Amino acid sequence: MTVPASAGCAGLGLNMARAPTSTDPALDAAALLRRIGFFTLFVIVPVAAQVSRRATVVLAPITIVLLIIASAIDRKNRPPGTSVKRLVRSPAFAAAMLMVFWSALSLAWTPFPGPATERLANLIATLGLTLAGYLALPDRMRSANLYLLPLGVGAAAIVAILIGLFGDAMMRDAGDADGALERGAILLAILCWPAVAWLRSRRRDTGALATALLVAGALLLAPGLTPLLALGVGALAFALTTYRQSLGVRVTALAVALLLALAPLLPFLLRPIVSLIVGSTAPSSISLKIWQKLVTSEPLRLITGHGFETALRGRFVNLLPMNAPTTMLFELWFELGIVGAFAAAFALYAAIRRTGRDTSLLVPGAIAAFATAFTIGCVGVGLTAIWWLTSLAIAILAFVAIEQGQFRASRPKASLLPKLPG
Repeated sequence: MTVPASAGCAGLGLNMARAPTSTDPALDAAALLRRIGFFTLFVIVPVAAQVSRRATVVLAPITIVLLIIASAIDRKNRPPGTSVKRLVRSPAFAAAMLMVFWSALSLAWTPFPGPATERLANLIATLGLTLAGYLALPDRMRSANLYLLPLGVGAAAIVAILIGLFGDAMMRDAGDADGALERGAILLAILCWPAVAWLRSRRRDTGALATALLVAGALLLAPGLTPLLALGVGALAFALTTYRQSLGVRVTALAVALLLALAPLLPFLLRPIVSLIVGSTAPSSISLKIWQKLVTSEPLRLITGHGFETALRGRFVNLLPMNAPTTMLFELWFELGIVGAFAAAFALYAAIRRTGRDTSLLVPGAIAAFATAFTIGCVGVGLTAIWWLTSLAIAILAFVAIEQGQFRASRPKASLLPKLPG
């Protein structure tokens, strides 16, 4: 049958009429906001954190708001109801909520109810903002946005190296130089692993190795050994998980949970060893001695704790010696007792074991990030510093974004020859 020319022209005209002649400005605006948000979160925040103590706390919420606005415009995020239902049903989330509830309940017996209430409100706001950012991430992340992460980590590492080499000239007028360098190095140590995980998932192993070495060089020049030590522990966890994934996940989960649950026994086990190595008058030996004395003198407080915000402010009212430990392990037990400590231990254990069931290419990087962050908390960051919680929130959002940027299906192979029948 022959098709009339007029019909063909009419069909062609109809197709031309239906073809879009311009893009949707709203979608373009959403894409632009999302690109600005990820560029700020993955590039500007790590770089700015090297020179400003407040960069992480100030810029991270702004970027999350941009991501929320972008998702509200184009609706490319996963259905919030489904995501929230899956999150609420997870054992790790339930244990974390128990820890928050116990922190709120401890306001009844804390010596500092006013400051403790304010700190708890900031903590809940940070958790809420992180959850909102998680729900706002698009269901399918663009690779162009995710490549910003290793770019930002590499740029921040270069800035940190320059500051380490020429710090006197570059930071002469910065009044918070020491604090900025320490916080910037800690953020670098944590964000190194999502950057490495993303590059490895794209088979860019050379770039991943270069990023890790660049960060290690920056931390080698940074003040304090905590970030470098934490990166080394994370590298060991990464290597073990890469060699045998189930073993690495299991060892990391058990180590974290046992250290949190059995923390009051640590001063009794570590003090003889530390005293033998560095002497009984060393600051670390004295801190362990104080911790040991607190455990034996107030055993009932191991159940309830002294209340939220007591470990920090108690030093200034002689409730706690000034040279008492400042680690997360001590502060968690001192403030929240066995309920808070066991809830935190179970939450981390369940979260790490759940990570082991995710995309296999991302698991070594995620386990290394857990190990790095936990080491930093154990060595001396403390428990509820807002800049520290914000840094962890950035790392969590980075890993979620990377997971949603993985290919979910294989593309069909193209063929130049038609498939013959039969």
